[in-house]
Amino acid sequence: MSTSGSERAVPYYCPFCASEDLWPAGEKHGEWECRACTRAFGLRFVGLVTRS
Repeated sequence: MSTSGSERAVPYYCPFCASEDLWPAGEKHGEWECRACTRAFGLRFVGLVTRS
């Protein structure tokens, strides 16, 4: 995995309709569009959870 931010993490399905017809959308990292339900959404990595 690159730390430069140039690669996109690919979601497996749309969080709204569960379709797999997803395409990168917009210029920002993590923006996706679902062509089945015509919604656009963004994903971002928040961080790692530490468990004690």
